[in-house]
Amino acid sequence: MFNARSMAICGVLLLAVARWGGNSTSRADDPPALNPFGPVQTEREDSIPGYVEMSDGKIITGAIYLTRDARLKIYDQKMERQREVPLRVIKQIECGVLKEWTEREWRFKELANDEKYYTGRTYPAREYVHRITLNDDRQIIGPLAAVVYVQPYLSREPAAGGSRPNVKPEKILLNKRNKGEPGTTLKALDYPRVIKLGEEALAEGKRKAGAYRPGGTKR
Repeated sequence: MFNARSMAICGVLLLAVARWGGNSTSRADDPPALNPFGPVQTEREDSIPGYVEMSDGKIITGAIYLTRDARLKIYDQKMERQREVPLRVIKQIECGVLKEWTEREWRFKELANDEKYYTGRTYPAREYVHRITLNDDRQIIGPLAAVVYVQPYLSREPAAGGSRPNVKPEKILLNKRNKGEPGTTLKALDYPRVIKLGEEALAEGKRKAGAYRPGGTKR
């Protein structure tokens, strides 16, 4: 049972809560309120603006980054050793075709049989060499295999209704060697011809993207 003294103490405590804890007016040291309809942070803090140009002429612009804490691992043909290069020191990555050919598709006749037969189909194959140009214009040439991501920049304004689109980053593969699907041609085996990094590169990529027409550029 509450007596008069207990009720008086509760009243004082409630008044204090209302004055100090329940005040709806934000103080200077209060954390900002979260707006669920505001801009969503989708860009990686370690990303770099730029663009990727594919071998068919397609341009992909946005924030470019690697897997978290990863570096590009390239075998330096001149120094004859493996190099690990962080993306932040790179100005440009170029991919050249070292060799390309068409192979026949072969299959085993039976699971436990070493005998193969030709299916009548072929598939394209290609071998690459890469050249990395650093910010100080030094270059590293050699084979390279890596995954690069390009996150398109989103508008600062939300779409109608307050929602924002969930745009996934594009996954770009840098290969030492790859092959296409059976029945396809070398022309269909696309690859990233060049990756350019920096604000100037981003502006250049946007200009190129505006001029790009599918099927209008050949390797």
